[in-house]
Amino acid sequence: MVQQVTEGVNIMVETFYQPLQSNPTNSEFLFAYRITIENLTQQPFRLLSRHWYIFESNATQREVEGDGVVGQQPVIQPGEDYQYTSAVNLTSDIGKMHGTYLVENLFNNRKLTVAIPEFQLVVPAKLN
Repeated sequence: MVQQVTEGVNIMVETFYQPLQSNPTNSEFLFAYRITIENLTQQPFRLLSRHWYIFESNATQREVEGDGVVGQQPVIQPGEDYQYTSAVNLTSDIGKMHGTYLVENLFNNRKLTVAIPEFQLVVPAKLN
């Protein structure tokens, strides 16, 4: 697990290779990731959008942007967290991702860009 705190917003990431949904013969590798967003501040905030940077070992790069996460724009109260699971398809067996969330403080309407720490996506057999 990796984690990073930006101005009181703690982002934790866990990754999971999905062998049953992958097809290495066709260069299809599916990785799930679980993200926990923890509000360490004294004010509630809403997660407005995400921006991902995805890199693969075969030099493929892409960006993904969109509103919210998994179809939601959750409000996270002080001292609470929000967790979701999503996935990414790669065409190589090694990759990495990082990005940002845009959140809005619901007390003063201030917007903040929160860093999502870089995390590795590696087929377990590559770790031997």
